[in-house]
Amino acid sequence: MLIKKPSDIPSSEITDEGTYLRRREFIRLAAGAVAGAAAGSLVACADRVGASSDASEASASAAGAAEQTPLTAVRRMVTTNDPPNTFEQITTYNNYYEFGTGKGDPSRYAGKLTTKPWTVKIDGQCNKPGDYDLDDLIKTSELEDRIYRHRCVEAWSMVIPWVGIPLASVLKRAEPTSKATFVEFTTVLRPKEMVGLSEGGLRWPYTEGLRMDEAMHPLTILAVGLYGKTLLNQNGAPIRLVVPWKYGFKGAKSIVRIRFVEKMPLTSWVQENPDWYGFYSNVNPNVNPVRWDQSRERRLPSLFATMKTQIFNGYGDQVASMYAGLDLKRNY
Repeated sequence: MLIKKPSDIPSSEITDEGTYLRRREFIRLAAGAVAGAAAGSLVACADRVGASSDASEASASAAGAAEQTPLTAVRRMVTTNDPPNTFEQITTYNNYYEFGTGKGDPSRYAGKLTTKPWTVKIDGQCNKPGDYDLDDLIKTSELEDRIYRHRCVEAWSMVIPWVGIPLASVLKRAEPTSKATFVEFTTVLRPKEMVGLSEGGLRWPYTEGLRMDEAMHPLTILAVGLYGKTLLNQNGAPIRLVVPWKYGFKGAKSIVRIRFVEKMPLTSWVQENPDWYGFYSNVNPNVNPVRWDQSRERRLPSLFATMKTQIFNGYGDQVASMYAGLDLKRNY
C-alpha cells in the first residue's frame, strides 16, 4: 500500500500560510511565464492561471480565504512524495462549470453559493435512507489529511492536500443492500447563485458515479477541507468527492445527494459525449478518447507537459486489482 503511517504534521503546516496566500507573487510569476510561452494552446491555458484584474483578485480573496475556518485533522495520510501545489494555485485554477468555463471563473463567482446550512440526502438501495446535516454526516473526529495527486483529463495536474474522510465510512452508515452495485452523486443546482448555468453546456444538475467497490475503496474520500481549513466554494465546498486514480471530473463537487443504485448511472459527461468521456475514466496514458494526449501531463504551474502520465495516476498498486480482466481501452 502507498498510504504511509500517520504523521502529527497537518497539511496546514506543509507550507506556512503566509507563503501560500501570497496571491500577487504567483500571478506575477505565472504571467511572466505566459509571456515567454510559444505554443498557442498552452498560452491560452496559462492565461487563465495568471490573468486577472486587481478587482477580481480582491473578489476572489473575499470569497475565498476569509471564509475558511480551521479544521482539526487527526491523522495525516501521505500517498505521494510530490510536493503539494500552493494554496493559490489550487484555489484559482479550477474547473467548475456551474460558475463558468474559464479557469478563473470559479474563484471569481463561486462566493455567491450559500453553503450553510447543508444537507445531503442518502437514499436508494439501502436500509437507512435519510437527509443528513453535514455536521452529522462528517464527524470532525474522523477527519484525515490526505495528500493526493490530482489529474485533469485536460492533461494538467496538481498535488492537493485535502482534508476528509473515507467515503466508505459514510456509505456503511446507510447500510446498502445487496442490490446496491453502483453509487450515484448529484451536485447542487441553484441558478440564482451559479452564474455559469446560464451558459448552457451540460444537462444539470451535475451527476457522477462509481462502482460499489470503487466507492468503498480506502483511497476514495469525501473532502471537506484543504490545507487544514474548510473548502472554498471554487473547490467544491462544503463537500466533494475525491477519487485520486481517476480524472478530476469524476470528483463531484457540492454534493447534495448520494444514491445507491442497481445499474450504472448515466453521468453528466457520459451523457454529453460518451465517445470522449467514459464512466470509469481511470487515468491511463495508453487511452486517448478525448482531444488531449494522455501520455504526458503538465504539472502546474508549468506550461509544458514534461511528466509521463502514470497508469491509475500512480495508484495502480492499490487499485489495479479492481479492474482485473476488464478491457481498459473499451471501458475507459
